[in-house]
This record gives sequence, structure tokens and C-alpha cells, in this order.
Amino acid sequence: MSKSAKKRSNKTAAMKPTNDAAGDVQSPQIGTGSKQSCVIAMLQSADGTTIDAMMKATGWQQHSVRGFLAGVVRKKLKLKLSSTKVDGRRIYRIDQGNAVKASNKSSKRRAA
Repeated sequence: MSKSAKKRSNKTAAMKPTNDAAGDVQSPQIGTGSKQSCVIAMLQSADGTTIDAMMKATGWQQHSVRGFLAGVVRKKLKLKLSSTKVDGRRIYRIDQGNAVKASNKSSKRRAA
């Protein structure tokens, strides 16, 4: 088997849904200890967080943090992200009152 074939087979194996003890198939979800859940927890805190703090917590670069905020937090999860400037620093936080969780929304896709 060539290197590229091994890489492809490893990637497809990692993307498959997992089975639990009862045999039910679960879809892949963000783990509780993932970088994404860490950033969301930081954003949900009352004090909010800065881009520098998110970069330090995740090891991501600045453009990756900004992309996560725009693409995942705002668009995919449909959370209301607000930012304020305090003492020359931009503080980001998720507004709790106006937040709509993506898991509560019904999907527009139809079952095959």
C-alpha cells in the first residue's frame, strides 16, 4: 500500500461516526475538552475574552481565531457575538439573552 493510500484510509476511518456500547451510531461532535469548546466557554464568561487570550489558549494564529469567530460562532452556531473596546483592548463575548443554539434549530436539509 502506498503512503498516499494509507493517509486516505486513515482519514476516512477518523471521519466515520462512532458506535457506543448499545450499538447506536453517534454523529461526531465537539468534545468537552476541545479547543472550540474552550473558546466558546471563554466567550460565554461574564468578562468576555480577547483575541490574544484565545490565541494563547488554543495555539491558533490571529486570523484563525477571527475566522472561527465569524464562521463558526456567528454563522454556524448562530450565536450573537458582541465586542467592546475597554482601555484600548477589544473584548469579545457571546450575548446570553439573544443567543440561539444551533442544536435547537431544525435543519433545512431533508433526510435521504
